Amino acid sequence: MLSVAVFGIISILQAQEQFPDGSKISQWFKDVQHTEIDELGDQYVITDFGVTGDSTQIQTAKIQSVIDKAHQEGGGVVVIPRGTFLSGSLFFKPGTHLHLQEGATLKGSDDISNFELVDTRMEGQSVKYFAALVNANQVDGFTVSGSGTLDGNGLRYWKAFWLRRKFNPQCTNMDEMRPRVLYVSNSKDVQISGVHLKDSPFWTSHYYKCENLRLLDLTITAPASPVKAPSSDAVDLDACKNVHIKNCFMAVNDDAIALKGGKGPHADKDPNNGANHNILIEDCTFGFCHSTLTCGSESIHSYNILYRNNKLEGAKRMLQLKMRPDTPQQYENIVVENVKGTADIMLFVHPWTQFFDLKGEKDIKMSYAQNIILRNIDLECKVFFDVRNSDQYKLSNFTFENLKIQAEKPLFNQDYIDGIVVKNVVINGEQIAQQ
Repeated sequence: MLSVAVFGIISILQAQEQFPDGSKISQWFKDVQHTEIDELGDQYVITDFGVTGDSTQIQTAKIQSVIDKAHQEGGGVVVIPRGTFLSGSLFFKPGTHLHLQEGATLKGSDDISNFELVDTRMEGQSVKYFAALVNANQVDGFTVSGSGTLDGNGLRYWKAFWLRRKFNPQCTNMDEMRPRVLYVSNSKDVQISGVHLKDSPFWTSHYYKCENLRLLDLTITAPASPVKAPSSDAVDLDACKNVHIKNCFMAVNDDAIALKGGKGPHADKDPNNGANHNILIEDCTFGFCHSTLTCGSESIHSYNILYRNNKLEGAKRMLQLKMRPDTPQQYENIVVENVKGTADIMLFVHPWTQFFDLKGEKDIKMSYAQNIILRNIDLECKVFFDVRNSDQYKLSNFTFENLKIQAEKPLFNQDYIDGIVVKNVVINGEQIAQQ
């Protein structure tokens, strides 16, 4: 028989299984299962259908024909065996899946002409741009699995980007034509698991209008040296609902997880845009990155974000809120808890004016960040509180609770936030009182 005390503990734990707005975390988030490809239909090993093991030969058409065959025959798993296979953009169809065996590498071409121009999403806009290496649109139940590698082969693109930026400092991120590694859109019940995504020319993995999306046991990397991998975000969520990111390692030369959704003075009126909500990020490790979690820079509404039990190993920032004065934004109901490690900055909130464009309007758009909780954090950092006071946005109802911080710059401007709560905050061994 369980004691009354044990029942009480169970009740407390169950009560804690909720999103920041108090809504219940659904059972879907708890039913974590690894992908079993034997349950997904027939397996189509690409080398059984004319794809050769020549890593120098572009084999886009041959690999695409295997995907098409699997689709036409009722669905199944396209299997990449051990070896390196070079390709341009590939398009998965309903009922098809991708599996990379141990030692398998699907490698993107470093020639942009091998990637199709398609209607897609980039930087909060619906535009015509280059497809990713792996694409899946309206493919409910899509999976990528295995222990192999999706290699973006980004070095040539990175060098070209920095040369263009040196020649024209005003060039945008999209001016240097470069693909992503993985793009999944308008799909439900998607799982990406096990694989290593590396060296992306642009964003590494991008998800647009996906629901019930799980990223599990992934390794996502792109270098900061000797050649920086520009804009190599590990995970970009763009108007997504119900997202579970668990047990992943991310180290890239930009944001690890960035919440997107739209930009511009009328972004909240555009049906192509949308909010990110019900996001659970847990048990992950973050190496070098510009921020482990960023709201923006193209985001109109991000809410119900629970970031817990994560480890930081040299990230630039733990939590970053990019406040665009040309876009109406709202970031709310965000909890960051049970975090340990090292970062340059714990909390970063600044105006964000990269490629600022009011599209002819005079007045800036106000943005809001509210109901943000940071608790149970043990962090070594250079800067504890890098928050700029601004009339372009309003910060309210932030809670700082049970923090143990070592900081070179411990300044804490509590008057920048309306409705601030400070409980048991210790910085450099000194208890900080609420002002």
